[in-house]
Amino acid sequence: MVFELADMLPALPEIILASFALMLVLVAAYSGDGAANARRVAHLTLLGIVLAAFTVLSVSPAQETAFGGMFRADAFAHYMKILVLMGSFAAVFMSITPLERDDINKPEFSLLVMLSLVGMMLMISANDLMSLYMAVELQSLPLYVVAAMRTNSLRSSEAGLKYFLLGALSSGMLLYGASLVYGFAGTTSFAGIAAAVADTELPVAFIIGMVFMITGIAFKVSAAPFHMWTPDVYEGSPSPVTALFAIAPKVAAIALMLRLTYGAFGSIAVEWSQVIMALSVASMLVGALGAIMQSDIKRMMAYSSIAHMGYALAGLAAGSHDGVFGVMIYMTSYVFMGAGTFSIILLMRRDGQSATRISDLRGLSKTQPLFALGLLVMMFSMAGIPPLAGFFGKWYVFLAAVNAGLVPLAVIGVVMSVIGTFYYLRIIKIMYFEDSEAPLDQDVPLANKLVLGVSMAVIMLFFAGLNSIIEAADTATVALMAPF
Repeated sequence: MVFELADMLPALPEIILASFALMLVLVAAYSGDGAANARRVAHLTLLGIVLAAFTVLSVSPAQETAFGGMFRADAFAHYMKILVLMGSFAAVFMSITPLERDDINKPEFSLLVMLSLVGMMLMISANDLMSLYMAVELQSLPLYVVAAMRTNSLRSSEAGLKYFLLGALSSGMLLYGASLVYGFAGTTSFAGIAAAVADTELPVAFIIGMVFMITGIAFKVSAAPFHMWTPDVYEGSPSPVTALFAIAPKVAAIALMLRLTYGAFGSIAVEWSQVIMALSVASMLVGALGAIMQSDIKRMMAYSSIAHMGYALAGLAAGSHDGVFGVMIYMTSYVFMGAGTFSIILLMRRDGQSATRISDLRGLSKTQPLFALGLLVMMFSMAGIPPLAGFFGKWYVFLAAVNAGLVPLAVIGVVMSVIGTFYYLRIIKIMYFEDSEAPLDQDVPLANKLVLGVSMAVIMLFFAGLNSIIEAADTATVALMAPF
C-alpha cells in the first residue's frame, strides 16, 4: 500500500504533535536536567498543543479517511479532539509551577504528555481494530511512566506499578476481544465489521469478543468494576499527574467507545447496550457511595470521576442519536469542571508541602474567598445544580435514556446524583462554616488563576452559549452515525 501526502492531510494535527514530540526528545536530551529545561520543554509542549488545536479548527470537518481507511477525520473527531487538547493544555499549563515546588520538575513529564496526547488523538479517529489498539497503547504507555514520576515516593511507585499491571491486563482483554471479532468478521475495518454483523445471527464467540473489547476500554474510562486502579493512582501520583488523568484520557476513551459501538457494532445496539447499562449502573453506585467515605480530596475526585463516567455511559447505553448527543454535552462540561477543580487542588499546600486532605480546606472562604467561590461553583456543577454546565450534561444523558425506554437507568442516575450531592456539599460546608488554625499557603501561580477563571466563566455561562454547543454537538453526532 502506497501513501501519498494528500492521504496524510486529515491526520495533520497528529503529525504536528508527533513532530513536536520528536523535537522535545532532542531538547530534553541536550539542554540539561535543570528546572529551566523542564520549563522550556513545557512551553514548547503548550505551543505544540495550540498549533494542533488551530489545525483542527482550520481544517474542514468533512468525512475523510487516511492510511487506507484506518484513520477517520470528521466533525465528531474534531469536536472531541478540541476537548482533549483543551484538557491537556490546562493540565500541562497548571503543572509547571507545582512540579517545580515538589522537586520533580523533569522535562520528561511534558514530553510523555505529548506522546500520550498523540495516542488520545488517534483513539478519537480510530476506524480499524489495528489503529484502535495502536492508539490505546500509545496513549497508555507514557502514562504508566508519568504515574510513577515521583521516584522517591513509595505511593507514587505503587500507583505506577498498579496502573501498569491492570492496564496491561485491560490491553490483553482488548486485544483478545479484537481477535475474536476479527475471526468472525474476516476484517479489521469498522465498516467491514458493521457490514458483517448486520442482519446476521451472531455466534457466541463474537459476543464474547465484543464484551472483551468494551470492558478493555472501560478500564480506560474507570468504569466499575474495572475502576480498581483509579483511587490509588489518583492519590499516589503527583497532583499535576492526577489532573491530567482526570481530564483528557477520559474524553479520548469515551470517544473511542462511541466510535467502536456506533461504528463497528452500530447495527447490534441491543447486544452492546446491555453491557454498557451494567457498566453505567455499577459506576454510578461505586462512585457515589465510595466518594462519601473519603478523607483525601484526590481519592474523592477519583470516585467522583467514576460516577461521572457512569452518567456519561447512561447516554451511551441509549443507543440513539440523542444518547451520543447527550454524552458529548456531558463530556464538554466535564472537561471544564475537572480543569477548574484541579486548578484549586494544585493550590492546596501548607508550608510548601502538598496538602490534599479535605479537612485542609477549612476556612478557605476567609483566607482565599475567590478560590473558595471557584470550588463552590465546581462542586455545584458536578452535583448537577442548574443553571450550571453540569446540569445540562446530566439532563441530556438522562433524557436520552428515558426516550430510549431505559427509565430505571435514568432513575438510578438521578438517585445517585442526589447521593453525590452530599460529598460535594461537605466540601462547601468545610470551606464556609469551619475555621482552620493553619491556613493554606497564599502563593498562587498565574496559570491556576487563568484556568480557574476560564472554567468558572464557561460553567456559569454555559446556558448562554448552549445553542452553539448544541449545534456543534449535533453536527458531530450526525457525522459519527452517518456512515453506518
